[in-house]
Amino acid sequence: QVQLVESGGGLVQAGGSLRLSCAASGRSFSRYVMGWFRQAPGKEREFVAAISWSAGSTYYTDSVKGRFTISRDNAKNTVYLQMNSLKPEDTAVYYCAAHYRPLGGISRERNQYDYWGQGTQVTASS
Repeated sequence: QVQLVESGGGLVQAGGSLRLSCAASGRSFSRYVMGWFRQAPGKEREFVAAISWSAGSTYYTDSVKGRFTISRDNAKNTVYLQMNSLKPEDTAVYYCAAHYRPLGGISRERNQYDYWGQGTQVTASS
């Protein structure tokens, strides 16, 4: 069982930056692929970024490439999402998610993830 708690959301002007954190509790955090998803009002939850348990592989949706960076610290059971050059279209509730994948690899599909946080609101104003 893994519990996830996000923090770091807030209101920024377009072009600004935020750093989201996701603290995980439970065993074997280092064997979980970690992902970030987001959901804007009236839209489906969409994939943003993911990182393998070794941090050797990362993957981003096209719209955030070059602006967002996912990272993790297995010693602290924490995954991060650094968001730079924020745009109004990045406004959404951001969710952290975990997928147990001890043999490595990376997960990009929402239905692959086993555990979810409660979400944190990110608003980029124009």
